[in-house]
Amino acid sequence: MGTRRPLALWSWSRSCRQAPASGSLCQPVRDICRGLRDNAVRLLSLRGCRLCDRDFGRICRALAGATSLAQLNLNLGVVSSPSRIKQLAEALRTNRSIQSLFLHGSPLTDAGLALLNPALALHPALVALDLGDCMLGDEAINLICGLLPPDGAKSGLKELTLSANPGITPKGWSRLAIAVAHSSQVRVLNLDYNPLGDHVAGMLAVAVASSRTLEVLDLEGTGLTNQSAQTLLDMVENYPTALRSLVLAENSISPELQQQICDLLSEGEEEEEVAGGAGDTQEWERGREPAAHQRGSSSWMCPSDPSSQMVLMTSGLGDSLLAETEM
Repeated sequence: MGTRRPLALWSWSRSCRQAPASGSLCQPVRDICRGLRDNAVRLLSLRGCRLCDRDFGRICRALAGATSLAQLNLNLGVVSSPSRIKQLAEALRTNRSIQSLFLHGSPLTDAGLALLNPALALHPALVALDLGDCMLGDEAINLICGLLPPDGAKSGLKELTLSANPGITPKGWSRLAIAVAHSSQVRVLNLDYNPLGDHVAGMLAVAVASSRTLEVLDLEGTGLTNQSAQTLLDMVENYPTALRSLVLAENSISPELQQQICDLLSEGEEEEEVAGGAGDTQEWERGREPAAHQRGSSSWMCPSDPSSQMVLMTSGLGDSLLAETEM
């Protein structure tokens, strides 16, 4: 029996241009498909790539049967049409290994998510989903709530990103808040750059107080004022929660209120660390890939040894593309 190839990190960024469609399958796509079929790829990032429909379909067919792939990054418009959504959905219906799926900046709309949702709902391993800037509305929220099952149901998402979806109304956010309050799984919820306002923030405070698992809530740039900050402060001060991080930057909130909340959360985290209860969360946080905020250096490493553990390309735009998920 031959020696198994080491698991690889594969990232093909927007700075890489594809071979002409009239020619044979370009080498990066050929290598990606081979790596997926050989179960030699754990993390695959096609972030912002200019793939033709033919090659996107080939990659989807290859990832359908991949058993080693844990993280798939299709951010920034890779899933750009209903036909591609259907191809991805078909792949996810067969795949059993993907734990993290990033679709940030894809023009899904509610209709596109409806096509994708059955595969997401039935996927046995998916725990992290990024649907930021996907042009979603309230109908999409109804579907997403189904991915956050209540206690005793199928294991649901642990990390959900819905950044920059201004089409979602307060009615949609209230439904999400109820789902989060009753979900036994969600640890990280990113709602930054949505026009939430104080009313929605009040509903989210109730959800945080009810949740036994929510540890990170990102409300950066969501139109909050001191009114909602005071509600959040009262919640943190008077009710025991699992919350460790609350992001309130770029809101009309006084620095004093923000500091008070930060201090209270820090005190709670220190107490839990002393009690030995922070290990699981630290492992989870080390495994996260922020949807669109981290920055990294531009580089291209392509070892000549074909059995090397890593083939990594990063965008010339300075965005950090990959971080291994430890789950």
